[in-house]
Amino acid sequence: MSSVDKLTIETPEQTSLEFPLAGIGSRFLAVALDMLLQLAAYIVIGMVAGLAGVAGFIPKLGTQWVIAISIFVAFLVQFGYYSFFEAIWNGQTPGKRWTHLRVMQDSGRPITPYDAILRNLVRLVDWMPTLYAVGIVTILISREKKRVGDYAAGTVVVHEKPLRGVSSIWAATAPSPSAVQTVSALSSVQLSADELQLIETFFERRASLEADVRRSMARQIAIKLGDRLNISSEQRPDAEKFLEALAGQRRSSARYH
Repeated sequence: MSSVDKLTIETPEQTSLEFPLAGIGSRFLAVALDMLLQLAAYIVIGMVAGLAGVAGFIPKLGTQWVIAISIFVAFLVQFGYYSFFEAIWNGQTPGKRWTHLRVMQDSGRPITPYDAILRNLVRLVDWMPTLYAVGIVTILISREKKRVGDYAAGTVVVHEKPLRGVSSIWAATAPSPSAVQTVSALSSVQLSADELQLIETFFERRASLEADVRRSMARQIAIKLGDRLNISSEQRPDAEKFLEALAGQRRSSARYH
């Protein structure tokens, strides 16, 4: 379910995750920045084409080939740009990265390359009849601020607010030595597959959570697992590091990579 400006996801573990939704203003700022980069790409391609023409290479191809290659290159720059970056940067283009936005699945999980390609192919519909008219109307009437491409791919765009002193989940994180020693010392710890999934779900979503929500979520999960595993609060002073250590030990024992 969603509120006016937040998407709330109820996990199977009865834990609520909240994501601030990106509205038209922030999304179009990101698009404007991306379009500037696309324009720069067109300029570079035009310069290359001009040099090829001076060298006499273009006439050798023939008019039909030149037109076909031009259309293909224009398509790649216009639509392949978004698909490429969202696929390799986990839902971000340069414009979205600069404005701290990210595309993710409705479930809160990172998008797949298929999702990135699908939502951006449907961008053709969002542009109709001109200047993103269909996309704007769809975002305005959608409770989750989705354009047509988001509906097709099952995605949403959220704000990713950077947190001071906290690394992003999209970069690898390592548990602190003290946390590792605390968990490793408890040889009786047996983390179930469902509990590992709960921790992994939090790891996948925490970078998009507001600071207070993130800390509260980590604390709730740490308390739940700590109580079941008989690990006192003194042994887990940092909730996130504790969860990282638990997950790391579980992966190692189960030969997870």
